[in-house]
Amino acid sequence: MADDGGDEVDATGCWVSLFSGGKDSSWALYRALEEGLNVTHLLTVHPEGDSYMYHVPATRLAELAAESIGLPLVDVEPGAFGTDAATDSGAQGDREIEPLEAAIRELRTELDCELVGVTAGAVESEYQTSRIDGLCNRLGIELFAPLWQRDPVALGEAMIDAGFEITIVQVAAYGLDESWLGRTLDAAALAELQELNEEYGVHVLGEGGEFETLVTDAPHMERPIRLEYQTEWDGTRGRLRITDAWLGEH
Repeated sequence: MADDGGDEVDATGCWVSLFSGGKDSSWALYRALEEGLNVTHLLTVHPEGDSYMYHVPATRLAELAAESIGLPLVDVEPGAFGTDAATDSGAQGDREIEPLEAAIRELRTELDCELVGVTAGAVESEYQTSRIDGLCNRLGIELFAPLWQRDPVALGEAMIDAGFEITIVQVAAYGLDESWLGRTLDAAALAELQELNEEYGVHVLGEGGEFETLVTDAPHMERPIRLEYQTEWDGTRGRLRITDAWLGEH
């Protein structure tokens, strides 16, 4: 696995960014571009319902993000996952990686240069990373995972310092109430998340699904994403129901 901590990566061939529009995959893409990697496509998986492998909420907005970034987007639709229910989380994860691998294999035949790697935004999840790493091994390509096993507070600070505008679109953890929905992940929010981590064990970057995000602006985006939404809250968890989204102007 390659990262941005000194390992050499192949910048001569094509790279595909596994991209949800959330902060982690967006940071992986941003760091890849900063490293000079030739990212030619974004690839977004749209899971059905809950997923152990993939970021779920607001993935349809990845199309707007891709337009702002200026890269073509490949969608892996829910039907690609089939209808057979997996018997446990491991089986589900194995099943969910199959359409992603098939999409990358198909895209590989259409590229103008050799596919040499993919980017991914995993931070601590062995479950997710081991499957993506296995996919890369089968395809004979590299994995660029610049967030992997980095300090979450330092990562959050780096994203904010770089100019990422990060909107919280879903929360599902004790200690996170309705006021967090639609909130910007800024320095003040990061400090509060550190306190919640100490008190309740909430991961500072929401790695365990405690919260999900959408990057609405960043240095590698030409135009910001603007949102209209309503909040849905059931007393313990909630999400933004986005009613409209468009690219604005800086």
